[in-house]
Formats: sequence, C-alpha cells, structure tokens
Amino acid sequence: MQKRISLTQYLIEQQRVDGLIPGQLRLLLEVVARACKRISQAVNKGALGDVLGSADSENVQGEVQKKLDIIANEVLIEANEWGGHLAAMASEEMEGIYQVPNRYPQGEYLLMFDPLDGSSNIDVNVSIGTIFSVMRKPEGPAVSEQDFLQAGNRQVAAGYCVYGPQTTLVLTVGDGVAMFTLDRELGSFVLVQDRITIPADTKEFAINMSNMRHWDEPVRRYIDECLAGKEGPRGKDFNMRWIASMVADVHRILMRGGIFMYPWDKREPNKPGKLRLMYEANPMAWLVEQAGGAATNGRQRILDVQPTQLHERVSVILGSKNEVERVTSYHNAG
Repeated sequence: MQKRISLTQYLIEQQRVDGLIPGQLRLLLEVVARACKRISQAVNKGALGDVLGSADSENVQGEVQKKLDIIANEVLIEANEWGGHLAAMASEEMEGIYQVPNRYPQGEYLLMFDPLDGSSNIDVNVSIGTIFSVMRKPEGPAVSEQDFLQAGNRQVAAGYCVYGPQTTLVLTVGDGVAMFTLDRELGSFVLVQDRITIPADTKEFAINMSNMRHWDEPVRRYIDECLAGKEGPRGKDFNMRWIASMVADVHRILMRGGIFMYPWDKREPNKPGKLRLMYEANPMAWLVEQAGGAATNGRQRILDVQPTQLHERVSVILGSKNEVERVTSYHNAG
C-alpha cells in the first residue's frame, strides 16, 4: 500500500530535509490550510448553512459581497491573527491592511488573500476557491501598507484552495508545485501530485468571449487565429473553456495545459485590468511559473510588476508557455 503523505509531513520535509522554508512559515501555511478546511465546510453546507445569497454590502471595489465572501474573510483573519507568524494581513474584501492586534505576538510575514474567488458562482454550485500569497515583512518595528507593495517575485509561498467535487489545495514554496486533496474522513490534506508541469503547447483557451468588441488588437488577433482552426495560421483546432472562476480556470490549466486571459479592455480604459495584482495575479503567476508555464500582463512578466497601491489591478495572460509568449509578442510588436 502506497504511503500517504500529509500536508504537515510535506511541509516538515520542506523545512527539515530540504531547508526550503523556516519553521514559522511552515506553521503559517498549516494555519491557512486549516482555515481553508473551515471555509470548505461552509461552502459544502450551502443553503443548509444559510450562507448563500448577497450580504447587502459592498467591498472596497464597489462589488456586492456574498455572505460567503464575508464569512471566508473572517475565518482567515481569526485563524491567522493569534499564531505569532504574521505582522499583518491584506484582503481583497478590506480597504486597508489588518494589523495583528497588540495582544498577540508579532511575526515576520505578511499574508494576502482573496478569501473567496469566483463568488458569483456560489449560488449556482460551481467551483470557487481561496487564493493566498505570503511575503516577508521588511525590516522595521511597525508595519504599514507600504510594506505590502512588493513585486510578486518576492513571494515566499503562494497557493489556492479550490472547493469543487474535491477540496484541493495547491501550493508552492519556490520548489515546484504540489497538490493536496482533503480527506474528509481523516480531516487532513493528503499529497496527490508533486512537481506539476504545464505542457508548453495547448489547444485550449479561456477568455470571456462576450467582451470581444472591447479588446485591444493583439488579443483580438490571437483569438481570431485560434478560432480559424486548422485552416488558419495556427494549423490546429482550439477549444474554448470559461468558468468565470479564476481558481477553477487556473486549476484546469495546471492539470492539462491551456491559456487563461483576462485582458485590459476599452470599457474601463484607465484601469490596467480587472484582476487584482496582489491577491490573484501574483500568487497564480508564481504557481504557473513554478509549473513551467508563463504569466504576463501582455507586455511584461507579472511577477516583475511593482505595485503602487494595495488593490492595484492588472491584465492577466497565463498558462502554457508557448501560447503566453505568442500573445505577449503580439502586444510588444505594436
């Protein structure tokens, strides 16, 4: 019988055997995983737990919050604030940073998260998830919003938990990508795949085609070539996939390849994109790169983008390396 490796055992080996992560980071990641288990339970109960529907409130981006958005945000804060591993947290659902209260010990890490990505899909029972990113706090006694404004290449851990037919945690600490599935009988995440690799080539693209008329020319050119199929310049037929839940779309790409695009468009020309750099794009970009893929904003590597504000938005093109490089070359040719 094949030995099962738990998330805890995997992280201890990363810490003790390989020396890849400090003990405090290991403990922090275990706490995040426990919080994801609690969110998974709330998601699974659905209408039985009175967690569906809107909460009659808006987040900092002016989006209507779902009840589960607020519940997931509170679960992550309450789970992480007292452990002594963190100095502060930032969430897509909160305007400013959340400093660890003085009554708890202060740690050396900063945690950023989108507590429930794809929340428009909650009420229709489609996969949703939690995305998180960890960075070190810069030197200095106090913690400020400025401390969070680090490029994605400074991340020390990143991952997501997808709540679908299985609850699955995907994680990187800079040494490849590992995937864990929640064993509900044991109550723990178990390693099911290590060293995930995204194929460099693909025949699948994910984009919201209803926005085609608003796209920039390079994006339109790429999609037109895909749609032309075997008779077109690409010489092969493509399939389109679009779940409208970034976690689910990226998870599919990690499993079998593909390209995910949420580009800038003309509806809001002053915004560089829709997705949030700190809470969504950076962690997903690092996971994809660690699996051999690529992630750009159309012109440069996402992980090299220097954020200037906490809720900065960015255009996102990520997935199979050769396809991402093709779209990026179309942008840079202009």
